[in-house]
Amino acid sequence: MNAHVTTAEVKSGRAPRVPMNGVDVPTLFATVNFVADTPGASSFRFRAENRWIAGTRSRTTISGFYGAGGEQARDKTFVAEGDHPTLLVGADNAPTPVEFLLHALASCLTAGIGNIAAARGVTLTSVTSEVEGNIDIAGLLGLSDEVRNGYQDIRINLEIEGDAPAEKLAEIVEQSKARSAVFDVLTNGVPVYVGVKVVG
Repeated sequence: MNAHVTTAEVKSGRAPRVPMNGVDVPTLFATVNFVADTPGASSFRFRAENRWIAGTRSRTTISGFYGAGGEQARDKTFVAEGDHPTLLVGADNAPTPVEFLLHALASCLTAGIGNIAAARGVTLTSVTSEVEGNIDIAGLLGLSDEVRNGYQDIRINLEIEGDAPAEKLAEIVEQSKARSAVFDVLTNGVPVYVGVKVVG
């Protein structure tokens, strides 16, 4: 989730008031103004439900969420599966959870770029990225206490093209990075609480 538009940009009157780059700019501005002017409207809670299928395969469903002061219903329920490749004792039915993390980072930054460019009146031609992360599985396999379980590092290379000077396009990418929820979680960490209920 990534709006990346500042209240100052909205209220300046310099930003376009028509849809652009597939972004409904008037609704984007209205949302920023609503959240800025409505106490509590900025608090959101997203949810996902996961169920084991077999082996390393599971299925996650995502539908409603809480935001803007109440429960919000989606038009449809989204389903994503996770698995491991056969090399890692899975059946290769879906990407691994750590690959979904790369997708989350890329899509969050890209969403921000789309919104910011539209708010600043920049027409985008193309935004692409390549993301990769290095991981040493000796940690998650319990073979070493010296190796962390997760990625050791992640690199994302973005390529952006549009009708603005190179420095302005670079500023759009930097603004997206500065306001990206996923980039923030990955680089600053977040408390994670695990509750367990044993049934039967």
